[in-house]
Amino acid sequence: MKSLIQFTDIGLYCPQANIYIDPWRPVKNALITHAHSDHARSGHQYYLSTKASIPILKYRLGSFINIQGLEYNEKTQINGVTISFHPAGHIIGSAQIRLEYKGEIWVVSGDYKLENDGISTPFEPVKCHSFVTESTFGLPAFKWKEQQVIFDEINQWWRTNQSKGVVSIIAAYSLGKAQRLLQNLDMSIGKVFAHGAIENTHEVLKKQGLSLHETLKVDNKKTNDFFAGSMVIAPPAAISSTWSKKFGTYEEAHVSGWMAVRGMKKRRNLDQGFVLSDHADWDGLNTAIRATGAENIYVTHGYTEIFAKWLREQGYNAHVVKTEFGDDLADINETP
Repeated sequence: MKSLIQFTDIGLYCPQANIYIDPWRPVKNALITHAHSDHARSGHQYYLSTKASIPILKYRLGSFINIQGLEYNEKTQINGVTISFHPAGHIIGSAQIRLEYKGEIWVVSGDYKLENDGISTPFEPVKCHSFVTESTFGLPAFKWKEQQVIFDEINQWWRTNQSKGVVSIIAAYSLGKAQRLLQNLDMSIGKVFAHGAIENTHEVLKKQGLSLHETLKVDNKKTNDFFAGSMVIAPPAAISSTWSKKFGTYEEAHVSGWMAVRGMKKRRNLDQGFVLSDHADWDGLNTAIRATGAENIYVTHGYTEIFAKWLREQGYNAHVVKTEFGDDLADINETP
């Protein structure tokens, strides 16, 4: 009997339903876990995602795409395969995809985190026989602090800069991290500005009903004094560039899980780095996998070999799967 999910050079494929999950080359039918560019690509004939992901997918891929959406836990059938989307907690609208056929159940997790960030629908474990997991931070060294601890650090950094009239420029991925950061800033400290790419994303999300703190779009015509003491949220590639010079005296910081790596802040020539990821840490990965009850674990993007070896030592039937999915380094390398 063929497996319900096959791993191909195009992506994860369900032959019974003739659908791919997060394919990295154009296909006829694509199920999309979330709207980040390494999982949601252009060129597919038909898209199926969560309803919450549709507006941002249309914004990123084009309003012309042929897309339908399901609510979380809502079921549909394609050629006998029951398909449903379940919260992944990664970003707004992100999902794990559950497929069931003749009693065989697979869950493809996409990217996920277990901590409730207060803006994404929180992760929910889904029972299955086979689980496809990321391993972006699949090393024991990666253990996240509670997010409130990190946000307290960020707000204190801003507060200190504000008292000196220094602009705080912080790099955050435009979809997911920027909104999570914004919702946890202490807005009483000062004004919050956003790079145009982030402000445009905010507008899309607000139109679908998401409540976000207000930001001001960076006006390139304003003088240095106009921004003094403010917080500026920008895509990573925008900081340490000529774009930053308009702010006069400023400090720069990144918000990323990779800031936990020794020397990363120095290599990136940063004033500050805050360890905050939208991916599960070591404990989160292991907790999520245990909660599925799955015997078969397929490990994708990240520390795949190390994490799969660990899982086999714990008694799982674990395999490494090569994909073209990215990782949290997007938080450092994203272009505007």
